[in-house]
Amino acid sequence: MLEPARLKRNSDKLAELYAPFAAQIKKVISDLEATGIRPRIQEAFRSPEDQLKAFNTGASKLKFGFHNIEATDGKSQSLAVDLLDDDHPVTPPTRYLLQVAKVARQRGLETGILWGLPASLQAGVNSAIAASDFGAKLKVGWDPTHIQPTGITVEDARAGKRPVFAA
Repeated sequence: MLEPARLKRNSDKLAELYAPFAAQIKKVISDLEATGIRPRIQEAFRSPEDQLKAFNTGASKLKFGFHNIEATDGKSQSLAVDLLDDDHPVTPPTRYLLQVAKVARQRGLETGILWGLPASLQAGVNSAIAASDFGAKLKVGWDPTHIQPTGITVEDARAGKRPVFAA
């Protein structure tokens, strides 16, 4: 994607997020861009219908998730993004996935980099992230480009609770 299109897409997708979460994602993007990476928000808000399609095709394990959160007035307040490497959108390198996980953690967020991994493999991923060993050869979880808040469940968010982020 050409740079102006990537920047516009990110701006458009940030508008689909709960504002304090959007601010955190904007910082994640900025932190990654400072290292020469070109992150692109592929998905932010998903309608419940699109989420069900994602579930039915195996792209999601949830019929309703953080991508589907709305305000009481129906405005999109997604609490999740899928953040791709614009230079490698189909097959993001492990180096990118580890960097996203590290930056997300520094911003009080989590990725799906550990999802589905046994504890022994999670330990290796966590060690690589802690050591900033982005060249580590390891297996990652099933949704490593997905970013969401910590300290809140989908059920909480669906009931109107929203995460609070440090300044």
